[in-house]
Amino acid sequence: MSITAERKTALIKTHRKDPKDTGSPEVQVAILSERIANLTGHFKTHSKDNHSRRGLLKLVSQRRSLLDYLKRKDEARYRALIEKLGIRR
Repeated sequence: MSITAERKTALIKTHRKDPKDTGSPEVQVAILSERIANLTGHFKTHSKDNHSRRGLLKLVSQRRSLLDYLKRKDEARYRALIEKLGIRR
């Protein structure tokens, strides 16, 4: 259900703004989106796993908050990120 360290570093390399960037909103949203996608796949086979479903809802809420922050600060970066990740809004 969680993402591997290699996948996480690949996501960071793809979405970072400079070589030392690991905590920008773009990177955080990309990592959260990957975890959300993994959990969504988990629920296709484990439909009654309500404990993990609560975690999924928390992840979605956290991602939404980061996206709202990014939209408030720089709408061009927000639009580029949702286009790149394929998030519907």
